[in-house]
Order: sequence, then C-alpha cells, then structure tokens
Amino acid sequence: MAIGKPMKIRAQLKGDEVEVKALMSHEMETGQRKGSDGNLVPAWFIQEVTATNNGKTVLQANWSQSVAKNPFLSFSFKGGKAGDKVVVSWKDNKGDTRSDEVIVA
Repeated sequence: MAIGKPMKIRAQLKGDEVEVKALMSHEMETGQRKGSDGNLVPAWFIQEVTATNNGKTVLQANWSQSVAKNPFLSFSFKGGKAGDKVVVSWKDNKGDTRSDEVIVA
C-alpha cells in the first residue's frame, strides 16, 4: 500500500554521472520513544530502499530505525542519460511501500 506524501526527487546529469537527490516523507519511529500516554511508540521505519534507472537497479540499501524522520538520500551512478526514468522505492517494517519517479534532466 502506498503511503505518505510523494517523494521530492531530482535527477541531473553531471558529466558522465547522474546525481539523484530524494526527500522521503516517513515518521521513522525507533520504537524507543515514549508517547504522551507513557507507553513506547511502536517501531515504524523504512527497511528497504531501491532505485532503478530505466528498470535497471542502480541502488539497493537496507536501513534501520537509526535513520532520521523524513530521510534525505543522495547518490550518483554512471551510465544514465538525459531523458532516462529514475524510480525510487521504499518498503517499511509494516509492509507499507512508496514509489515515485523522475526524468533525468
């Protein structure tokens, strides 16, 4: 199930590399914070992040609860060109997913 606001993603060709920057909307709860009722807030965080360029995986990452709320991701890869489609996807520990795309400028 897709949740949250769409990611803000930029992908720009810089020389022979594509630079991708993505801002993800997610609460990223560690499971160690207490709520206003004094009980622990259950862990809820992004576990898997994948990025593809025209369907080919260019980034695969496993995250944990130590990543901050609304995480920012920046990476570069070679082999892309202007007009390519970059898709960034994530899956959290509750099974929720989000996938958004951008065209390389």
